Amino acid sequence: MSSVIDRAALLQLDHVSYTYLDRFRAVDDVSLEVLAGERLALLGANGCGKSTLLKILDALVVPDTRTFRAFGVELTSDSLEDEQMAAAFRARIGFVFQNSDAQVFSPTVREEVAFGPLNMGLDSAEATERVDQVLAMLEIRDLGDRAPYQLSGGQKKRVAIASVLVMNPEVLLFDEPTAALDPRTQGWLTELILELAASGKTIVLATHDLDRLEILADRCVVLSEDHCVVRVCTPSELLDDHDLLVQVNLAHEHTHAHGRLAHNHLHGRDHHPGFRPPAGGIGRRAPRDG
Repeated sequence: MSSVIDRAALLQLDHVSYTYLDRFRAVDDVSLEVLAGERLALLGANGCGKSTLLKILDALVVPDTRTFRAFGVELTSDSLEDEQMAAAFRARIGFVFQNSDAQVFSPTVREEVAFGPLNMGLDSAEATERVDQVLAMLEIRDLGDRAPYQLSGGQKKRVAIASVLVMNPEVLLFDEPTAALDPRTQGWLTELILELAASGKTIVLATHDLDRLEILADRCVVLSEDHCVVRVCTPSELLDDHDLLVQVNLAHEHTHAHGRLAHNHLHGRDHHPGFRPPAGGIGRRAPRDG
């Protein structure tokens, strides 16, 4: 794998700030780059601005100040009103929300997964082929005619992921991907993220979970509770900086002196060296239980 300095910047934030309701500052003067093919973790305590940053990167909200460039083009409220530009951007980036209920809304699973391709202009035959492919890969084809509200939390998460992967985006954003999942589903999702990265996808994930950090990320952007970036570093550098972990409320002052927590030993990307994305979508087999 090439070093980070050899990779192009796909997404760039330049001194970006965002305030909700003109009162609540969520992001304060943040600059960062998302590099092609990297796995970037946004870390910080709850409420530090991680989810808002993901929403900015997905152009769900427009920053109050300075610029956001995506794939070499500056995005603004005006530029996103251009249907062609907006469609081109949406085709290249996908967002998996922390709360699947906020993302899954269609009457059936099959309709949910087909929503994106159909709304991006694919004909029904191609959309159906993509849906069949991604449902089979995630082993949720048997859920196709079920209503999403009838599913378990783990099943809803897989449906939400399928609705994103069916578009085969270049960049994938995950908001607290393993939160509220059972251990087996957490392990499956972790390995899925690694396989997506190994296939060439760019991954950005927001988390405050340190247990899987060295497995999931190449690089970390650490946010303080003042909504600012306080450090950009490798996972190992962050985990060895106990004072910083305490400062940003990611660890208690009485945890181990080196800030190291217990880590899950997953197989990671080397477990599936032959994984390649299919032509119409991407994914891997999911565990059967919810």
